[in-house]
Amino acid sequence: MVGPWQWIIIVFAILLLFGGKKLPELMKGLGTGLKEFKNATKSDDDEEAEKEKK
Repeated sequence: MVGPWQWIIIVFAILLLFGGKKLPELMKGLGTGLKEFKNATKSDDDEEAEKEKK
């Protein structure tokens, strides 16, 4: 299990690799990707539920 010190080191390494300016863009892209994935899986579930009703 990852402890608090490991998280601090991971965040510090990410900041060193990508820099402070690039990090918000990466997080925005990650958030958009997750949102699209959730919407896609939700629409698939809705389609399957409609097929089962018929």
